[in-house]
Amino acid sequence: MEFSSKEDLDAPIADVFAAISDFGSFERSAIRRGIEVQSQDHPQTPEVGQFWDVRFDFRGKPRDLHLTLTAYEPSTLVGLSGESAALKGEGRIELLALSPQRTRISVSMQIQAKGLTGRLLLQSFKLAKSKINRRFKLRVAEFAKLTEERLSHSA
Repeated sequence: MEFSSKEDLDAPIADVFAAISDFGSFERSAIRRGIEVQSQDHPQTPEVGQFWDVRFDFRGKPRDLHLTLTAYEPSTLVGLSGESAALKGEGRIELLALSPQRTRISVSMQIQAKGLTGRLLLQSFKLAKSKINRRFKLRVAEFAKLTEERLSHSA
């Protein structure tokens, strides 16, 4: 199952990349929402291979997710892979400078089942794909707007 979305931001590519690669900020945000996050490495500069173990409730059950940074190219790309007991997936955030003050962010995600439980879960996602896709695009747009606002206030 695949999802993708694109948004344009009124901000320089370097500033947008700094925002999307601020993993400490994402960790704190998740913790505030009741998600347990254990970061295994805290290098000054994010490195491929850096990983996080995440625990959260989904459909009334605790779920464990192992996230790994799979791609990190300053100013252009952040890639993550995730694996749980039932599903595995890949996500990519790519940036493109449209002008010195305008950046396009492209977010894509692929999810695959690992076994019978995963196939059943993925099938329920497929039945609600249009709703999930709409929510995905809304979240990307919301993230872009918040990032743009945060960058305009700090300038």
